[in-house]
Amino acid sequence: MHIVMFAVLVLSTDEFDEGNRTQECEECVPELCPLPLGCRAGLVQDSCGCCSQCANLEGQTCDLGQRNVYYGLCGENLECKLDRSDGADLEEPEAQCVCLSQKTLCGSDGQTYMNICKYKEAAYSNPGLNVSDGPCRTVPIIKVPPHNLVNATGSSIAFLCEVFAFPMALVEWRKDGKEVILPGDDPHISSRGGPQKYELSSWLQIEEASQMDSGTYRCIARNELGHVSATAILGVLPSGKSYTLS
Repeated sequence: MHIVMFAVLVLSTDEFDEGNRTQECEECVPELCPLPLGCRAGLVQDSCGCCSQCANLEGQTCDLGQRNVYYGLCGENLECKLDRSDGADLEEPEAQCVCLSQKTLCGSDGQTYMNICKYKEAAYSNPGLNVSDGPCRTVPIIKVPPHNLVNATGSSIAFLCEVFAFPMALVEWRKDGKEVILPGDDPHISSRGGPQKYELSSWLQIEEASQMDSGTYRCIARNELGHVSATAILGVLPSGKSYTLS
């Protein structure tokens, strides 16, 4: 008679503190294993080594090493590493799944994937998706447009415009359809920003705003392939009132 094994994971709630866990694996019957669905990072074995379960995606908490204890194991092209980016020396850093390659790829769908792990996630629901060395050449895309604002006279106001493009985009600010590029020579208006990987965050700062600053502000992003823009309305009210315009 052919004997198969079925694994059952039993966690003792009394011993579940500070990683002090006990487990007990019983007989394993693969035919009784639940079918894992929607596993965009592939499959890994459960803690008893019997059933398959979804692997963890990039950025998810994970178990260090090769043993699936509590949080789970990372999927293909991923590695579980301690996250020390927050600089918290007094707390134990959290382990997260990190993609082994950060090489940017261009998908056949025209989308830029920041690493192979993001591409694999997308390819799960689009099996015909192919990639080449990236990023994809594209006209600018405004990922975070400026928002409408209302604030009081004398307040400090800031508009944000986040742009993705390759080649890198140039971002300009203008007001009320005029051709003057802000901040111009106005000392109470300034702009700042910095590039990330194929992205640019641009801020337009207005100090000690007056009702003369009310109007429509436009963020314009352009590169050699084209340009795109987004607008936001600023209302400056008498001192003492402050709210966001929806």
